[in-house]
Amino acid sequence: MKGQLQELRWSPDGKSLSFLFVEGSEQETGALTAHKRDSGVVEEHPEMQRIAVADAATGKVRSVSPADLYVYDYDWSPDGRAFAAEGAVGSGTNDYWLAQLYRVDAASGTAESLWKPPLQLACPRFSPDGRSIAVIHGIMSDEGSNGGDVWLVPATPGGNARDLTPGTTWSAARLIWRSPTELLFAGHRDGGFGIASVDPASGRLTSVTEGAEKLGHVGAARKGSAVVAIRESFESPPDVWAGPVGTWRNLSNANRSAKRFWGSAETLHWNSDGASVQGWLLPPSEVEAGRSYPMVVVAHGGPSGASTASWPSRWTAALPSQGYYVFLPNPRGSFGFGEEFTEGNVKDFGGGDLRDILTGVDAVLAKGSARIDPKRLGITGWSYGGYMTMWAVTQTDRFAAGVAGAGIASWQSYYGQNKIDKWMLPFFGASVYDDPKVYAQSSPMEFIKKVKTPTLVLHGERDSEVPTPQGYEFWHALKALGVPTRLVIYTDEGHSIRKPENQKDIIARSVAWFDQYLKP
Repeated sequence: MKGQLQELRWSPDGKSLSFLFVEGSEQETGALTAHKRDSGVVEEHPEMQRIAVADAATGKVRSVSPADLYVYDYDWSPDGRAFAAEGAVGSGTNDYWLAQLYRVDAASGTAESLWKPPLQLACPRFSPDGRSIAVIHGIMSDEGSNGGDVWLVPATPGGNARDLTPGTTWSAARLIWRSPTELLFAGHRDGGFGIASVDPASGRLTSVTEGAEKLGHVGAARKGSAVVAIRESFESPPDVWAGPVGTWRNLSNANRSAKRFWGSAETLHWNSDGASVQGWLLPPSEVEAGRSYPMVVVAHGGPSGASTASWPSRWTAALPSQGYYVFLPNPRGSFGFGEEFTEGNVKDFGGGDLRDILTGVDAVLAKGSARIDPKRLGITGWSYGGYMTMWAVTQTDRFAAGVAGAGIASWQSYYGQNKIDKWMLPFFGASVYDDPKVYAQSSPMEFIKKVKTPTLVLHGERDSEVPTPQGYEFWHALKALGVPTRLVIYTDEGHSIRKPENQKDIIARSVAWFDQYLKP
């Protein structure tokens, strides 16, 4: 077959294999990849991802879901006669934020809408009795980066969706049915990760396991109690673990030889605007008595995301090896503290979330055990973290250096440049044409003349999620204002930098930039 193929799943009877398929496509799906250059009539022929089924005996393949429905995730019904599908009619890259829950007939391919949610959907999973479909629902800024409440939707049209976990401080990321009366979910909680159980009838929630780690690709055996996941933490690199939850055993050792270049991480909680906020402090590998150290704040992407207790990568791993403390805050807008917290920066980008970060910096500096020089603070991040870097240096002089990766300089111009503008509607409440003021109040370019902080700007050349003009605009302004700056464009890279040589270059340039402005 030729195209993009992913999410392979056996049918309940084991006679066929389903998968998501973009026929003929030479470009990886999603907004993170390097987007192919436009030519001709733009958006005339959007590529569609459909559910396809291969017969295990003959290898014969047929496309099932409608040709105009882009399917992001799906699940077999227990009897194999239907699929639960999360999908949208139109551009798959841009319309994720408008996706609905569908029931797709496995024989005819007919699709019926079961629920049009007010926010975003993820992870549709049929109950073992086939009567309902569990989904994750909440405000989510990136397809595939899941977080929200657990909802239950009737598997036939006309029923009412029900929130099983209202008011919880968990952000569900993955769903697993154990029985008609037990639904497990893996999710973010308080900067860590865990697995909880919820009773579909009563909504009673029970924590099964949680802690300072991250769980990825969580799945379960069809029979028995075995659960499998990729586990990682600040102390342990990612590897595969399986077994009953709480008594998992290690199945792989692919990363056992990975070395640590940082000290023991510490979780912090502080008060900001009357609410409790959490973050992680990662010290250098060795801390000498009587010596003061610089610190770099790493703002996570999203904005719906979280800095979790995972094996560090990129600058988070490199900076401690060079004598830096690294601070990983989870300001309002982050997963792991409940839906109200995740929606806390709606129509307020750069407001409360920046206050949360700055009060977190104060909390770190107040710690007697961490000898951090308040005059040698830096800030960095990618995507929304890149925006927070650009925004922070227009709002405060506390940071002596910044590194902004794929950041947004102007929400007004960004709205018309990017290929995923529909993600902005639930966060800003309206389009830029209907409410330009809410976009302007959060745009770094509106306050650009206040910048004094030397800032390095990094960008992928073929980034469709945050196009390169955003980086050029910020860099050009700083250069005109006489603020030390540099712009680096990575050829043929998208929003996610994939080439190892470019990843290494970003780390080296970032460390060198902070060395120049933060070290004695």
